[in-house]
Amino acid sequence: QFARMGSIYMEHVVGVKNPKVAIVNIGAEEEKGNALVKETFPLLKELRDINFTGSIEAREIPRGQADVIVCEAFLKLTEGLASTLISKIKGGMMSSFRSKIGALLVKPALKKTLKEFDASEYGGAPLLGLNGLVVKTHGSATAKEVSNSILQCITFKEQKINELYGYVDEMNA
Repeated sequence: QFARMGSIYMEHVVGVKNPKVAIVNIGAEEEKGNALVKETFPLLKELRDINFTGSIEAREIPRGQADVIVCEAFLKLTEGLASTLISKIKGGMMSSFRSKIGALLVKPALKKTLKEFDASEYGGAPLLGLNGLVVKTHGSATAKEVSNSILQCITFKEQKINELYGYVDEMNA
């Protein structure tokens, strides 16, 4: 269900035609993985209404080889990694007078690039497959994240995401 909803979200809200769906695994081979992956893989493979491309290793995710990722508890790891990496880059750029001058030169390009990795730009994560519209944000969400989550809800409502999958918002039923 979640793979379908993720695919619908990517196509109708983000505008990705025929989004690629992959499952996080320890290798590309179908027979690899833990028990949950081994159970889930054939179920995803049988779905004809999604573009299931098979397994993807976690290190490949940032390269954009899939549009929808089926995984468990992976988001918090990537958020922590991104936050640490950004902090280390900033620290390195402020470590000497010479690096500070270099930082001034690359600041506009770096700021634009880092914005793409800033989770607060995107709001929360949609909880898909429910009889309603839910966007989950962190308990530590900033005002910006909450605001962007509300904007996501508006977009989901306008795009009729629940209706696309046969779910009807209880308030309109």
